[in-house]
Amino acid sequence: MKQPLIVEGANIISLFCRLSVHMKKNLPLRPSEIGLLIYTVKSETPVTPIMAANYFKVSKPMIAGMVKQLSATGYLTKTPSEHDRRSYTLTPTASAKALTEEVYDEYFKDMRRLLSGMGEKKFQDMLHLLAEANTLLLEKENE
Repeated sequence: MKQPLIVEGANIISLFCRLSVHMKKNLPLRPSEIGLLIYTVKSETPVTPIMAANYFKVSKPMIAGMVKQLSATGYLTKTPSEHDRRSYTLTPTASAKALTEEVYDEYFKDMRRLLSGMGEKKFQDMLHLLAEANTLLLEKENE
């Protein structure tokens, strides 16, 4: 008996998420924290918590929790803003840069594998459809 399309879609997306989010074992941080470190290390401009929240499409309190953890473990420091004492930028430490260098290739390995296996056209089509789906889900979330 064929599954309803919604159930089939949920199963396919669930499997994709599980397969594409695997990370190196024994890392000292969660994947979301690794993502924030990569963002701060690779950014060409100083990153604020609001910039990070907007980039990852999450709440500022969620970023604040990650910043607290990453600061406590020596991966980020908060650098006060020269213009607004209430604001600060996230400065990655040498430990953050070393960890980012270590995990960066692993973090994007699955995307390179998909690009290679699917070809550029199909990969771009997949990204376009996922971006459209994200937009629809974010609209619903913000209602």
